[in-house]
Amino acid sequence: MKNRHFYIIIIIFSFWSGRAYSQTNCITDPPLPPVLTSVSVQSETSNTSFTWTLSPSTDIAAYIIYSYKNGDGMPIDTIWDPAATSYILSNTASKYFSVSYVVAAMRLPRCTSIFSNVLNSIFEQVSIDTCMKKIVVLWNGYPSFPEKVTGYTVLLSVNSGNYTETGNVSAGDTSFTLNDFTIDAEYCFVVRANLEAGTISTSNKICLSTKMQRPPQWINADQATLNSEGNVSLSFTIDPLSEIPHFSLERKTGSNGTFQEISRPVSVNGSVYYTDIQAKTNIINYYRLSAVNSCNLPVTISNLASNIVLSLERSGNNIVLSWNPYKNWLGTISSYKLFINSGKGFEEKDVITASDTVFVQGYQQIMYEVSGNEVCFYISASETSNPYGISGESISSTICTSPTEVITVPNVFTPNNDLDNDLFRPVLSFTPLEYHLIISDRQGNILFETRDSLADWDGTQNGKPQPQGVYLWFLKLTTPSGKVISKTGTITIIRSRS
Repeated sequence: MKNRHFYIIIIIFSFWSGRAYSQTNCITDPPLPPVLTSVSVQSETSNTSFTWTLSPSTDIAAYIIYSYKNGDGMPIDTIWDPAATSYILSNTASKYFSVSYVVAAMRLPRCTSIFSNVLNSIFEQVSIDTCMKKIVVLWNGYPSFPEKVTGYTVLLSVNSGNYTETGNVSAGDTSFTLNDFTIDAEYCFVVRANLEAGTISTSNKICLSTKMQRPPQWINADQATLNSEGNVSLSFTIDPLSEIPHFSLERKTGSNGTFQEISRPVSVNGSVYYTDIQAKTNIINYYRLSAVNSCNLPVTISNLASNIVLSLERSGNNIVLSWNPYKNWLGTISSYKLFINSGKGFEEKDVITASDTVFVQGYQQIMYEVSGNEVCFYISASETSNPYGISGESISSTICTSPTEVITVPNVFTPNNDLDNDLFRPVLSFTPLEYHLIISDRQGNILFETRDSLADWDGTQNGKPQPQGVYLWFLKLTTPSGKVISKTGTITIIRSRS
């Protein structure tokens, strides 16, 4: 019985519909279209909302929403309400591109007006330039009919906060650049077209993370030091939180030079090591290391590092050493240390205060230590109070000088046990490699013979004092520089008369 009543209702409705609209000719009297007044994207849902005016024609039964492209419309939905002037489309297409729409009025049965004016959704795109720390927002323009566009407002939400105006541009502009941003935050943008009547049309929402390579907050130039091969060895420590692995190493020669890139090193476990085999070590070289971001731009620069150049001058019996102060530790110089190699390897000789850059070494103080053909020196500098707990050390260039090889032989001595000039021995300014001293009388009888350069003759033979008179000596030795020297002469014994 229920189905029977349903079919009766359909038959009556069909009969009534045919009679009601049979008097209207759709070809000669089509309904007039409405005016599409607004297309706007709901930023949070990505739904698209529409508003339009009612068709001025009578007997309108519905409004049809179309997507529009290249002059053709594809129906999206039909709103069966002759008084409807708005609609919300649940469709995510506006998240991916701009969509154009039209609306038409419809009489029954299927008598449809021409399309309304075309309005499109605003589709925005954003791109981030982490190198220049900029975000660029782009969008397509919104039509200025039926309401004129007066300008665009860019709205910004950071980390899900409230949207605030971050920029305004004219109606002819479709881009906006945000010139700074916070690292490791979420930035969401919505573009709003401002219309003359005070209404608006909004774009899709688009978000991005401002994640970028974290540059080092500091780079410490640990040291510039000469290695065992005589090259400048460099060490840098990088902020361990840095995400940038690439660096630019620059060198400047002399205080008036200009920095030139010499290498593109990569950090390993937070450190950069480099040996400069091209540097002239007799000249002061300055070095700095820069972190290079993905746009090949330096973002953090280290303090300066410089090699120490040591100079030497001879002044009488003194050796004068001078050097340039180390530059430029983030800490301070704790001290300088002097190392000397007199033939048996370098040994620490003196500690010099941090304010001094000159040291005078008396040759007499080291002459008996000399056992090679040269005496060599270097200076080391040590760092203290570094803010990152790093203790740098820099070794200077090595500089050498020939040993002073002087032989002085007295010609008189008085072996009378008064503790004044009682012994005879040649005086050497060095320790010989080989030594042979013979003393004889005029008849050639050997009275004293030794190969010990420190042995003295007391004027006796086998404990028997020799008489006052003239005696002969013969000396043969090999100096630390390898010279073989032979000398002869006389020594006179003077004994005081009682």
